[in-house]
Amino acid sequence: MAQVSNTWSTYDAEGEREDLSNVIYNISPTETPFMSAIAKAKATFTNHEWQKDSLSAASGTNAAIEGNEVTFAAPTSSTKLGNYTQIGVKSVIVSGTLEATNRAGRNNELAYQISKASKELKRDMETSLCANNAKVAGNDTTARELGGVESWIATNDVMAGSSPTGDGSDARTDGTQRAFTEAQLKAALKLVWDSGGDPTMLQVGSFNKQKLSGFTGGSTRFDPAENKRLVAAVDVYESDFGALTVAPNRFSPSRSLHIITPDLWAIAFLRDFQLDDLAKTGDAQKQFLLAEYTLESRNEAASGGVFDLTTS
Repeated sequence: MAQVSNTWSTYDAEGEREDLSNVIYNISPTETPFMSAIAKAKATFTNHEWQKDSLSAASGTNAAIEGNEVTFAAPTSSTKLGNYTQIGVKSVIVSGTLEATNRAGRNNELAYQISKASKELKRDMETSLCANNAKVAGNDTTARELGGVESWIATNDVMAGSSPTGDGSDARTDGTQRAFTEAQLKAALKLVWDSGGDPTMLQVGSFNKQKLSGFTGGSTRFDPAENKRLVAAVDVYESDFGALTVAPNRFSPSRSLHIITPDLWAIAFLRDFQLDDLAKTGDAQKQFLLAEYTLESRNEAASGGVFDLTTS
């Protein structure tokens, strides 16, 4: 079928208005399971410090004779630990001309860019908190860095590589990757419980979350046909030592599973999230988003991990 002669069409005309939706679609994930689960604390210096302690080993021979003279055991000191505060920043500059234009999807360009930047900073913080990264003291030319989760977990780990010291001063050494199994998870949970921990959260990447969902434990799954629903996920793992919520985390190391006791970790802020205006030096608005924070590992023996897992 041919077009009628002299038909004036959209291919010929000028001046058609742009058809642009007034919605901006952004699916970048912003969930931060670890930071949302742990406690919040206050830091007052760039080297944030705290203490941990433990009881003496339980004894089955603690029996005294009548009239026994009291003897005194040598006291033991608490252990002081510390982590450096890390400064996370995001900056935005928007020209006066751009702010004056009519834009689709947002009325205020500066506010829109700051909203994006705040979400990006939150993602960066979650990544740093969960990382296998040793703390760095920093100096006038080197930024301070906090020691991430994996530089603290040393007592209860099932891994192919080697453990860190457990005070944030060094990173865990990667080993040969191997497939994630339920036996590994159960071994790590036993270590945590034997150390006195009472974990309630498992943190894992997408590939090994699906591996974990394939664990059967000590039971067989039944999915009645009349429900027309197949349950293929494990969101709560019932272990011999209690129930643990399984939290998939896009920003934790994909080759690791973390066993977390949330109240024995905290994010400590020297400076909580703040937004500052910068000096105007031209025809533009400038703003600066900042958070100065660190990870407080109150007692790493209450948590654990399974490391060096395959990711594909």
